[in-house]
Amino acid sequence: MAQFMLDTKSDQLPSDLQPKNPLHGVTLEQIVTRLHERLGWQGLAQCVNINCFKSDPSVKSSLKFLRKTPWARTEVEQLYVAVFTRP
Repeated sequence: MAQFMLDTKSDQLPSDLQPKNPLHGVTLEQIVTRLHERLGWQGLAQCVNINCFKSDPSVKSSLKFLRKTPWARTEVEQLYVAVFTRP
């Protein structure tokens, strides 16, 4: 019997590992930046009611808050999926 065994995981590209996950390979910074470009800070604040989008907003401050607050990050990720993965 051949001693060569293919490790299927190592032969797959990262995008092949989670083909149905629309957030796979997308960083939180990319998510916030794209949403800001599409909706603006005011639009983001209307969609996700958090102060980092309302009071002196910036990508940096938003990332800091979202990394510490799982429920807010989940809402922002869900908004991203809704806005950018519609057919």
